Amino acid sequence: MELRHLRYFSVLAEELHFGRAARRLAISQPPLSVAIRQLEDSVGARLFERNSKEVRLTPAGQALRVSARRVLQQAEEAALEARDVASGSAGRLRIGFVGAMLYRGLPPALRAFQARHPAVRITLSELNSGVQIAELLHDRLDLGFVHTSRMPPELQHRLLLSEPFVACLPAGHALARKRVLAPADLKAQPFVLFSREASPDYHERILSICVEAGFLPEVRHEVRHWLAVVSLVSQGMGVALVPQAMRHSALRGAVFRPLDRDVAQSEAYGVWRAGPSNVLVERLLEGVALSHAAG
Repeated sequence: MELRHLRYFSVLAEELHFGRAARRLAISQPPLSVAIRQLEDSVGARLFERNSKEVRLTPAGQALRVSARRVLQQAEEAALEARDVASGSAGRLRIGFVGAMLYRGLPPALRAFQARHPAVRITLSELNSGVQIAELLHDRLDLGFVHTSRMPPELQHRLLLSEPFVACLPAGHALARKRVLAPADLKAQPFVLFSREASPDYHERILSICVEAGFLPEVRHEVRHWLAVVSLVSQGMGVALVPQAMRHSALRGAVFRPLDRDVAQSEAYGVWRAGPSNVLVERLLEGVALSHAAG
């Protein structure tokens, strides 16, 4: 049984006249008759009673008419949905993100994207970089925002932004009186550090800044989120090196000071599964980059 057969059947069931049905279908009568016979053979029942004067639906034809209309409508809706997804006007996006993206243009980019694509369903999950990569590989995410460029070959990635690290200090700290700090100024200070387990890349970059300044930090606390780093600093639990974007976290009690030299950068990447391009992924990546640039 083919959709073509059901379409021919539905038109004939409405017209109850082979000539008029053929004209509506833009075919001649012989192909229509052949299609109806093929459908009856497939169903195993006569669908029409016909003589020289009239064409009538049999009880089997009347039953099929209802089902055929439903199947054809579902097929049309499925085709429309596929076209909408292909054009980017509908669909879904399962997005993973590291917490720092909340201060790097992700929320305004999502608002703008949702305004342009109201039929797209978005779900968000805050996950560290390693977990996002695993979720992408298992097709449980469509797009991730991560700290690392170390990717398996099944994934593609794009650098979205690169920004300096800055010093984060308790507001009452003696070093907070300085407008600019040298990394070596933080020597012998208790550090709040981003966990190696949560992001080996960030952990190593921060350590490298300290090592290049001639010291190893005295690590008092390791946490898994940048907001937790800033929160502990704001409460006098230590100092930290954090991405510049964390200045927008607006936590009372924490101040941020630029460093006096170029150091390792804090980077954010968009990552997705390799394969056919997803127009929704492309549009959101562009929006995040533009939103960050505007900020």
